[in-house]
Amino acid sequence: MNLLLLSNSTNVGQPYLDWPLDYIDRFLGDVRNCLFIPYAAVNFSYDDYEAKVQQALQVKGINVRSIHHADDPTKAIESAESILVGGGNSFHLLHTIQKLGLVNSIRSKVMNDNTPYIGWSAGSNLACPTIKTTNDMPIIEPTSFDALNLINFQINPHFTEQTIAGHGGESRLMRLEEYSAINDIPVVCLPEGCGIRIDEKGTRLLSAEPIKLLTANGEVKTLQHGMIEV
Repeated sequence: MNLLLLSNSTNVGQPYLDWPLDYIDRFLGDVRNCLFIPYAAVNFSYDDYEAKVQQALQVKGINVRSIHHADDPTKAIESAESILVGGGNSFHLLHTIQKLGLVNSIRSKVMNDNTPYIGWSAGSNLACPTIKTTNDMPIIEPTSFDALNLINFQINPHFTEQTIAGHGGESRLMRLEEYSAINDIPVVCLPEGCGIRIDEKGTRLLSAEPIKLLTANGEVKTLQHGMIEV
């Protein structure tokens, strides 16, 4: 497979998709046409989302066409040169993909045809076995939490260990430890400005700082930039 899974689209104070732009460009190589899946958008239009992504990527000569224009979304997946899945609400994203019957089409296209897949935030959650480690509010109910299952671990995008002073609620790590207590799939805690690339060489962490991994038995380990095993 050929996957680029990013924690987020935009770092504070930077233009949209600025921090991962070079990663995306190198990852795609000679591929210049992306089929964009905008279904994580909720309170803005798919047209606007498509235009925003196109504007960010056109500087690298990358063309973006959203699947919502297709008369037959399944055929659009089957003919895609690459697949780009944007962030937003993971529940809305998965619900729409399930409703359109695209789960198996996307999975087959990526796994069997080696079609490049890029996701950020909700788009990265979608590549996991389930969306159980998303941060998003369940504003709509998918048929199940089962996602594309392209990888054998979960991702928690936007991971932070910061807590709000005077707030007594659980930290992000505590919430993920609850997940690990009753699930046996490891979780990569992916902070802002970080990503994971998976290809024939293996799994590579793209991060300037060490990050946390919750193992299947709930142990907390540290991962460094470069090749990793999850």
